[in-house]
Amino acid sequence: MRRGITATALVAALALAATACGSDDESDGGSKSSGELSGTVTWWDTSNVGSEDKVFKKIAEGFEKKHPKVDVKYVSVPFGDAQNKFKNAAQAGSGAPDVIRSEVAWTPEFADLGYLAPLDGTAALKDEGDFLKQAAASTKYNGKTYAVPQVIDSMGIFYNKKLFKDAGVQPPANIDDLKSISKKIKEKTGKTGLYLRGDDSYYFLSFLYGEGGDLVDAADKKVTVDNAAGVKAFGVVKDLVDSGAAKTDATDGWENMMQAFKNGDVAMMINGPWAVADTLTGKEFSDKENLGISTVPAGSAGQGAPQGGHNLAVYAGSKNLEASYAFVDYMTSVEAQAQTAGELNLLPTRTSAYAKQQAVDSEIVQFFKPVVETAVERPWIPETGSLFAPLNTEYTNVLTGQSTPEKAAKATGDSYRKLLKGWK
Repeated sequence: MRRGITATALVAALALAATACGSDDESDGGSKSSGELSGTVTWWDTSNVGSEDKVFKKIAEGFEKKHPKVDVKYVSVPFGDAQNKFKNAAQAGSGAPDVIRSEVAWTPEFADLGYLAPLDGTAALKDEGDFLKQAAASTKYNGKTYAVPQVIDSMGIFYNKKLFKDAGVQPPANIDDLKSISKKIKEKTGKTGLYLRGDDSYYFLSFLYGEGGDLVDAADKKVTVDNAAGVKAFGVVKDLVDSGAAKTDATDGWENMMQAFKNGDVAMMINGPWAVADTLTGKEFSDKENLGISTVPAGSAGQGAPQGGHNLAVYAGSKNLEASYAFVDYMTSVEAQAQTAGELNLLPTRTSAYAKQQAVDSEIVQFFKPVVETAVERPWIPETGSLFAPLNTEYTNVLTGQSTPEKAAKATGDSYRKLLKGWK
């Protein structure tokens, strides 16, 4: 009987050497001299455990069936650990995977460090013109392509239709609407309007962009998070919590937010298509028709949902490059993207995948597609992934009353200028 995929769950507390089944140590190479791929491809998948990971494992098994002499070693790596685990393993030259599912902001950083193999002209990068322009942008660095876009996403307001009906309200178009709607929800149902995740500043970006702000201006090498728009955005989220329109948290924000929404304790949350599968497991959404999704509320400058997503990248030190390139191609193919659209409501990065029936039938995909097309891109600089650590600290401080918007914006800007040498 042909072997199945090897599934390994990485636990953060374990030492890297014990957990990472890296290509440097374990790959048995592989050869195309016979015209057939062989050997091992170790893949670090950072998708959500319990929902997304099951589908991605299943798709990867299809690659093994197509290439029976290739063993895909599947490793589930917690998203919060993966960035540093990969950098540590690549720097050490031991334990890094052949392929990593890289958050879009990590790709230019890994490429700048020399940890990724350029993919131009390889089997990994087929039909390059079929990729959405905004999805492909994060894969480029210094004129070369270092990853292939797997999924693209943005954010919206998830809302409980029953609670909205009980309160007699409609989805908020702007921040003022959000506050007034939350007040009515509280009065009519006793529930809090919005759960605002407080430990991850990615959830702050919609408010920052909505006020016309940004983290940095990469073209002018200028830090902008501490300008007037940035201060105003910090003030907006603080007011939502202080007014009672939203509740928040300082730790374990994802779990707290998801449970509160799935159990009906709050009427709204800001989230993306990656959260749909998990949301539908909640008791409030046993009837999936109870889940509503609308655009993020506009700030004073307009709507500003951030663009996110994940790429697949190949480790430069892989001992099985040819099989790794083929694996990336397979996992980002039109068929694979259509399958994830149908089963997980994740947005394809290939234009042609949107014409597939699975994508056409997904209301979530159809909703988020125009949102993604107008979403705000982050700066694709090596330091982009590092911009969130200081912002996380100050964002949490503001929401929990430990800092003011002015102090938080200044502290974040000061941290950025230390990180980005020579920037204004």
